[in-house]
Amino acid sequence: THVSVISLAHPGTLPRLNKEAIEFAARLGLALGCRVNLFSAFDRKNYFYADLPKGFQTTQNDHPICTGGAVQLPDGHTVRLHHMHLEEDAGKSLHDQDPRDSLIDLNRAGVPLLEIVSEPDLRSGEQVAAYMEALRRLVRWLGISDGNMEEGSLRCDVNISVRPAGSERLGQRCEIKNVNSMRFARKAIEYEANRQIEILQSGGRIEQETRGFDPATGSTFSLREKEDAHDYRYFPEPDLPPVRLTPAFLERVKNAMPPLPQVLEKAFSEKLGLPPDAAALLTQERETAEFFQQIVAAAPPALLRPAANFVVNRLLPWASSEGKPLAALPVGIGQIIDFLQLIESGQLSASTANQRLWPALLEKPASQPAALAAEMNLLQTADAGFLDALADEVLAKFPDKVREYQKGKRGLIGFFMGELMKASRGKADPQAATQVLQKKLG
Repeated sequence: THVSVISLAHPGTLPRLNKEAIEFAARLGLALGCRVNLFSAFDRKNYFYADLPKGFQTTQNDHPICTGGAVQLPDGHTVRLHHMHLEEDAGKSLHDQDPRDSLIDLNRAGVPLLEIVSEPDLRSGEQVAAYMEALRRLVRWLGISDGNMEEGSLRCDVNISVRPAGSERLGQRCEIKNVNSMRFARKAIEYEANRQIEILQSGGRIEQETRGFDPATGSTFSLREKEDAHDYRYFPEPDLPPVRLTPAFLERVKNAMPPLPQVLEKAFSEKLGLPPDAAALLTQERETAEFFQQIVAAAPPALLRPAANFVVNRLLPWASSEGKPLAALPVGIGQIIDFLQLIESGQLSASTANQRLWPALLEKPASQPAALAAEMNLLQTADAGFLDALADEVLAKFPDKVREYQKGKRGLIGFFMGELMKASRGKADPQAATQVLQKKLG
């Protein structure tokens, strides 16, 4: 339904470069510390397969748009990048839709792709998953792609080789094509590494080839012998002129970029004093980080950690369950800060605030938290008469526990506090109530 006459190689058609693809490539290259080349050029990669009716793929071989760069993993490991190049996507082969034939979906043919080629620096399936997660986070953050692997927005070809412990020489590699999830990537790597080890230990040799992965069995299978570059007969694309960028263009792209997630994560952790896991969760998505930054700009420093916990534990689950962005939250930033202030000041217990006041605020978003809490009779009180009566009631109800406490079982103060808070329906000020109970218990 979306295939073009160019992808179908109709006579007289000519390709045209997508300017936004160039900008996206430059944006990602700058974010990863690559050298964005002012000169890049396109080539034809010739192969005969049904997913590309015109018989060649428009790609970049000799002069890619970006070279170098690196991806830093959470464990401190650095994955060097060799280059990034632009090319067009091919059709999608469907091998499980028909009992006899493979089918071809040409809807994505001609869509711009940015292929990121890493150096052989990854040592385990876990590192590969972390690497893919880091790239997914970044492309989503920069607005380049939704990074959805299940829909093919992010795909990976995994090259695997093994070598004896202590050896510096890399073994012969096999490539596994189009792994469409991080879980499958880990499974494919584990299976393929074990397959190669068994072959070598039995005296065999690894043949360079392209393999597929079967999610049903968790195994890889041979697709074809690995082609070398000369098999594709690369030559310069005659219908697309070279790309010439200017330093001014790159400067504009750089200035339009948001702060990178790892920079904000470090700032949240070191400057704001947030726990590392909270800082990481708040910077997984750009929308979340920008929402939290609005709170940071308006809230006193003492509220930043409670605010971070509230965003992670309350607001993100709300957004997920409602299928809405945080920007659609009906309660404003100021109201969130006032809500948290009620808890921090001791006017409201955290459980009462979260279980009763917050749902009420979502239903009545025009209300102010303090006024709504008062209307619902939720505010805690330190009134001496009120607490005295509650304490007498609780202690009279549990005379055996009182005797145990007075014989030295001081841990029971927690039990009495729980009963008092229950009797007050969360309205008793905890500190004042504790003092009243301790005084009465002697």
